[in-house]
Amino acid sequence: AVFAARETSGKCGNNLTWSYNTETATLTISGTGNMYNYISSVDPPWGQYRYYMKYVTIGDKVTSIGDYAFFYCYGLRSITIPNSVTTIGDNAFYDCDGLTSVTIPNSVTTIGEYAFHNCTGLTSITIPNSVTSIDNYAFSGCTSLTSIAIPNSVKNIYKDAFANCTGLSSITVDTKN
Repeated sequence: AVFAARETSGKCGNNLTWSYNTETATLTISGTGNMYNYISSVDPPWGQYRYYMKYVTIGDKVTSIGDYAFFYCYGLRSITIPNSVTTIGDNAFYDCDGLTSVTIPNSVTTIGEYAFHNCTGLTSITIPNSVTSIDNYAFSGCTSLTSIAIPNSVKNIYKDAFANCTGLSSITVDTKN
């Protein structure tokens, strides 16, 4: 049988490119502007690597993480989100149960629906004082989260944003909120 060679690079936004290094299991996103929004886990061009990918590096001119970008990336251990990103899309890190901590930079204003749903390894999340909206089910099923701090900037927390966060024992809301 003859197999087609897997793509290891391409476009992921009007002015964004991606490349995947199979040896280091690292996806790198470079360029300027918004990432495309995708419609399923197999839709991102790096979808064939989603079970093997361990690290993601996003360039400091990328302004969004697209819908479904890292959906079902079970092996993802670490991601660096630069402070150029303003939106984390719907289902962006859905079921990324290998992630243990995520630092959301203080440029992000919206955390999309199901963005971190079922990230069961997530023990720590920092929501910066730039986030105004935490959408439906954004952190639902994050069973290892033990505490969460809601900053002053948050205006809306939508339906079941923290549903089934069975380990959550502390929720702190900024006194100015």
